[in-house]
Amino acid sequence: MDRTHMTTVATTSAPSPSGAYSQAIVANGFVYVSGQGPIDPATGAHIGSDIAAQTTATLANLGAVLEAAGSSLARVVKTTVHLADLADFLEFDAAYNQVFDVKPPARTTVQSGLPGILVEIDVIALTGD
Repeated sequence: MDRTHMTTVATTSAPSPSGAYSQAIVANGFVYVSGQGPIDPATGAHIGSDIAAQTTATLANLGAVLEAAGSSLARVVKTTVHLADLADFLEFDAAYNQVFDVKPPARTTVQSGLPGILVEIDVIALTGD
């Protein structure tokens, strides 16, 4: 694909990238959102100490990036979830289902080493409302 047909998405309503990556890229009718975690975009501090609170904050950050891209959480078709501990899966899933309760997207969940957080999620969504 010609990179000239890709649009970079950036918003101050979600945490700024901490490396050489974009918050999201829009290409060919899809929004590809980089992994988001439970980080306060204004302060950079971690939000919440348990998996439910961190999942809720992470999904809010994803929603902010998707909104900046002209999409929404309702248009998500695929998520990849990284949990620091798979033992947190049931509590994570309950919080996740508060957002994705109707027609949930395809999902992959893995255990990963995360930098001081319990969850990170990246998504692929359709563009538009």
